[in-house]
Amino acid sequence: MTQTKNALPAYLNGSKTSGSKATIEREEQQLATSFARAATIDSTFSYMGSLMTFLAKSSETGGRFALMEYYTKPGNEPPPHVHEREHELYFVLEGSMRFYCEDKILEIKAGEVAFLPQGKAHAFNCTSPVVRTLILVQAIGADPVGLDNYFLAMSEPARDMSLPRDAITYVVDDPERAIRIAAHHGIRILSPLEAEKELPQYPGFGVLVR
Repeated sequence: MTQTKNALPAYLNGSKTSGSKATIEREEQQLATSFARAATIDSTFSYMGSLMTFLAKSSETGGRFALMEYYTKPGNEPPPHVHEREHELYFVLEGSMRFYCEDKILEIKAGEVAFLPQGKAHAFNCTSPVVRTLILVQAIGADPVGLDNYFLAMSEPARDMSLPRDAITYVVDDPERAIRIAAHHGIRILSPLEAEKELPQYPGFGVLVR
């Protein structure tokens, strides 16, 4: 009787593979292992005027979810957008936020959550001097979540754990860069006309609110 060995990804068992790069990346992402991590300078990046701490990256969770801690302030918010691959949930640790999703306005403060479904246009404003929030994204299909890798592509290692001074934010950056990088990671940034149509309650990108 011939014994059947446990199946391994081709790149682990030494055989040649004709799989695509995306297939190999998915196989690598499936090799999740346990870990512990804290919000420290080693796990934190400077992201568009804010700080983004990567507590669990998609590459560490089989692509199924990612968890970040976002430390920010008014004026650093991203433009309205849509996540094509993932649901998104915010849990505010400090401060308050206002979300716009479809025709709804969602107001949350420390200890509260806002859930933003995949495929639904949304935007937010910080409504307190500083905001610290957890961001959780969960994949809904075969594709891995993309938001954490988008954040990494738009970031650089943080110098310390305070908000960067005189940093480039979305308001002053070339929008084509964010649009291009976002599209690569399954995120569609809306044009002003699209945002006006899909988010009728949204006051407009770059408008400070209280």
